[in-house]
Amino acid sequence: MKALLIDDERLARNELRRLLAPHPEIVIVGEAANADAARARIAELRPDLIFLDIQMPGDDGFALLESLEPPLPRVIFTTAYDEFAVKAFAFNALDYLMKPVDPARLAAALEKLPGRAGDTPGAALSERPLRLAPEDKVFVRAGERCWFVEVRSIRLMESEGNYTRVHFDDAQPQLFRSLNAMEERLDPKAFFRANRRQIINLSWIDRIEPWFSGGLLVHLKGGLKVELSRRQAQAFREKMSL
Repeated sequence: MKALLIDDERLARNELRRLLAPHPEIVIVGEAANADAARARIAELRPDLIFLDIQMPGDDGFALLESLEPPLPRVIFTTAYDEFAVKAFAFNALDYLMKPVDPARLAAALEKLPGRAGDTPGAALSERPLRLAPEDKVFVRAGERCWFVEVRSIRLMESEGNYTRVHFDDAQPQLFRSLNAMEERLDPKAFFRANRRQIINLSWIDRIEPWFSGGLLVHLKGGLKVELSRRQAQAFREKMSL
């Protein structure tokens, strides 16, 4: 897995290199000392993982992430300040490590990487992200508002170009992440791709009725309606039948 180190302190970058040496599956492909340099290096090197400081000259780590086009690399924050932890996980951070970084905490963070292939030196890491269980909680952020949402409470996701509209409770924030990327994180036992634009939470289905051309119209609790094409209706029947 290709990694990029982003920190304005050279000694901190050197220390990370030392700590990552026992993890040969992590290949450090470059460094950056500020957000501007990091943008260029990310575009050039396409890292799978970035180790990101938060407070740097110019744009901070959060501003850097907000400026990047998806798909985003996975992020492990490394910082001397603990007050940014909640905001960091709003960016779906893999982990949040306090400086000086403890080797055991770093190893535990790397274990969270999806599809880690044992302890074999040089073993490749799968690109499949970790699935979210219905009882898991996720941070959802839109503008200045943040929510800590149980996955089971998300009843519908709708594609809006490179964005996804998420429906839960009385909120409908728009996330800067594609519907396909969102689908990769969801448990297929709990969620179903109704059509090209929408994913529904199966536990929120209220009733179903036949629709045009062999399709189905799904009524969700709360009043939302979702159309299933003939093809998806057949896949839905097969999925839900005994």
